[in-house]
Amino acid sequence: MKKQNKPVMRKKILPSALAAAVLAGAVPQIIVPQFANANGMNPLIADGFDTGRGYKPGQILFANDARFAESYYSEPLTNYLVGWKDPNDIEARLQYLAPTVDVGTSRRFEWKAAVNAEEFLSEIVDDQRAIGSDFKTVQYTGTDVVDKTFNKGLTYIADLDGVVGTNWQNAKVAKLMRRLFRNEYRRAVAAVSAGATNQAYTWDTTAGKNPDQDLRTDLITSTTASGIRPNRILYGDTAFNKRLLSYEAQVNATAYAGVANLSLEQLAARLMVDSVQISKERYQSAAAAKSEILSNLIFGFYAQDGVDVEDPSHVKRFVSSFASEQGGGRVRVYVQQISSKLVAITVEHYSKVVVTFSGGLRKWTIS
Repeated sequence: MKKQNKPVMRKKILPSALAAAVLAGAVPQIIVPQFANANGMNPLIADGFDTGRGYKPGQILFANDARFAESYYSEPLTNYLVGWKDPNDIEARLQYLAPTVDVGTSRRFEWKAAVNAEEFLSEIVDDQRAIGSDFKTVQYTGTDVVDKTFNKGLTYIADLDGVVGTNWQNAKVAKLMRRLFRNEYRRAVAAVSAGATNQAYTWDTTAGKNPDQDLRTDLITSTTASGIRPNRILYGDTAFNKRLLSYEAQVNATAYAGVANLSLEQLAARLMVDSVQISKERYQSAAAAKSEILSNLIFGFYAQDGVDVEDPSHVKRFVSSFASEQGGGRVRVYVQQISSKLVAITVEHYSKVVVTFSGGLRKWTIS
């Protein structure tokens, strides 16, 4: 008789033992980003998922794929967003931290992961040609990383009895775009925070504190690590306030008062970087509370506007454009009447924030 194989019995892990199994490596640990709103769900600052029913006026939902039907596409609202500018300009802060790289109409793209050491190899005679021979050949072994942008979008449910005027849709798509940019900025902050080398400093009223010197010293360490000096510094609101507090409390008040009152341009020159900015952006972290996005952190990084897939920036935001037959541009707006009184307005885009090189990327945690 032919021997039958017995079914493989898999050991069931009970919920009570799940934590121990994760710590022991028996189960892969899944880390959920802390982007959830106060309602206990985990859609990045959205109120919930678009299930196709049970809508309430004023809801903002993760966009359902069904919302992206071509018949719902709104060219006027899409054109409005192209020329729209956020009054708080959170997009500019996002661009400062993670410069945009347009990868065309394809979702898939490649970016260059260079071997940093090869850029700085040097010998004092390696470029001298001997008589009768050729110049020495240099080979760079950087690799191309294949990646793709992610489709992101939000839907706003509007009640026609609650709208005023003829241009009410403009205000709703602007509301969604501000939310999408805030999500993107938080993603960029999280990516840099995870990839950077951290250094903790205490800036308080103790005599002898010199916050700017702390950063300058660590910037030298950063430059030695990567060969490229960070050219941008981004302070959290709390971190910058601690800098001012520390200087204003020094015994030598006359000498330090001028340092505390430097403009951002003067501070950039003092730190020997191209520019300095302060992140004052907040997000709704609980039902009745807002939190700083950057708070007591400071980032030191190298970035430039107008970058491509191969330049040495620490962090980039890759974006895909829509094809010309789809209207072009980087965003699209859809409008769908889902009942006699409810209208769904959806904004979508494609992007991905990537730390393309972490060498020399610095994070300072200030207490």
